[in-house]
Amino acid sequence: MTRDGLWNPRAPCMKLNASVVQRLWLKTGRRLKARFYIYLAVVFTVFVFADTFLLGITAKMKQSSFDMMIRHRLVVSRPDPEIVILDINEASLAAMAKDYGRWPWPRQVMGEFLEQVESQRPKAVVFDILFSDPDVYNADSDAYFNEAVGRTGNTFFPMLRLDPASDSLSSLMPSQLPGAVPVQGEARNDKPVAMVMPFFDTAVKGGRLGLHNIYPDSDGVTREYTVYRKDYGWLLPSLPARVAGWLGVKLPAKDSILINWRGKPFTYRYVSFADVYLDMLNKDRKRPKDEFTGKIIIIGSTAAGLFDVKATPMDRLFPGVEILATALDNLKNNDYLRVPDTKLFNLALALLIVWATALAMYKNIGQDIFGRVFGASQFMLIGISYASINLLTTYINLTGPVMVGVAFFSCAKLYALGARKALERSAVMSSVLTEGELYAAVMLVRLGAGHDPAADKAAARLQRVLGKRLRLAKSIETLKGAQKGIWGLFEGTVVVSWTCPAGDEKRMGLIRQEASSLEKSSSELLRAGRDMDGVSVVFHEGRLAGGESARAGWAVLFGEALAKQELAGRDDK
Repeated sequence: MTRDGLWNPRAPCMKLNASVVQRLWLKTGRRLKARFYIYLAVVFTVFVFADTFLLGITAKMKQSSFDMMIRHRLVVSRPDPEIVILDINEASLAAMAKDYGRWPWPRQVMGEFLEQVESQRPKAVVFDILFSDPDVYNADSDAYFNEAVGRTGNTFFPMLRLDPASDSLSSLMPSQLPGAVPVQGEARNDKPVAMVMPFFDTAVKGGRLGLHNIYPDSDGVTREYTVYRKDYGWLLPSLPARVAGWLGVKLPAKDSILINWRGKPFTYRYVSFADVYLDMLNKDRKRPKDEFTGKIIIIGSTAAGLFDVKATPMDRLFPGVEILATALDNLKNNDYLRVPDTKLFNLALALLIVWATALAMYKNIGQDIFGRVFGASQFMLIGISYASINLLTTYINLTGPVMVGVAFFSCAKLYALGARKALERSAVMSSVLTEGELYAAVMLVRLGAGHDPAADKAAARLQRVLGKRLRLAKSIETLKGAQKGIWGLFEGTVVVSWTCPAGDEKRMGLIRQEASSLEKSSSELLRAGRDMDGVSVVFHEGRLAGGESARAGWAVLFGEALAKQELAGRDDK
């Protein structure tokens, strides 16, 4: 016991069911009170500024939210019907193996295909195959393909940009690359670039070359496609950019585009290369003679053995040829996703959410109502982002501020719930932290008399029963163990405490109802106190001042309850 007649929760004779974490909450709540929310907002403010300009932690979270939204869109743009993927798939490799062996086939195969398909007048034929080396065993086949390419004016070939660390080993200057454009306003350095170019001179002289490098984000997922790569003051165009520019499309000024995916893999029209090629060699053709008229044919591979797959938001194994097709589709139809620079706006929005939440919790503005309003506002912001990716080609990414707001609200709510739960174990402390006049009530449930180990067990059982049943009680505590002096008279006593603002008539009435119900529930009390000499229940209520003087008020109230219990015991005798 303390000098003011109240139990000291730190006294060894009192074994309160408080964990280290709960004691920490209690200590923190006593010291900081509602100021915790302001301090937490300051910490989050520092984080938001550091993350916006230095860390970029939420940027990684934005990537995940973008992936989820674009993967589950309700409105998805359809693939351009003019784009056809001529697929060197496993079936093609198997069908061609008997006459031409496994991959790579003799270049004459591509030459014959090119001659045949050009008769159908396609818009463009785009090879997503890097013909980097000669066929040393079949020079005539290479020559045949080279001549076939030279007779066309709509074939496009890829070139591969190697690691800049290898630039010193190259003799190829950026100015020598077809389609390379000097960057306006920037100095151009006469440094070589390491590239893998097509082996065929007609392809190089034709000038219809572009990079087909795919650069995934730091997490290995491809979300953007490079339109231009900047090297030493030169812009090196990508293969989709070269094709789109040749078609007369105005290209974006930015270096890369956020891909507007058309769906899961194999959304575009795929045609097996072997089916088309073998039909072309057949005198009795079964395929339409105008099948590829006006089409953009992209020749690539989805065969598992050729390993041309990348991770994308749509699938972890997405065909590289379809990524190229999607990028070309986006440029051709000008519907790639635009992402406005919202760095400062998101910064301001995140700070607004943090400080509005902090002030609302500091002022204790209708916690339940505010919680619903906060949740609705965050869903609204997410809804704006989701609607934009469905209905517009401008992706308004507000997930960063939402994530910061949810993290702040979660921390603040955790503190509020944890501190409240810890304080609820001490009606005294709760009253000390509350200003104004308070209504307070105490119920003493005494099991047996004097020190009896059975009384301790019965009190523990009763405390568990009451903890599950009582909803309004501020604390349910048990005086147990060997007590010295006069306090030994109250071993095996369970103390239930209630408190609320003195002007809250509704809650006061509910407390009285709960106490009355508890008094009438003699069956539970008798079961908890079986084998005891008797069970006595005393309820006492009163008023006390909140703040530091609450301790003395509780001492008086508890003393009156004890006196009332003693008088009741004498009357029973």
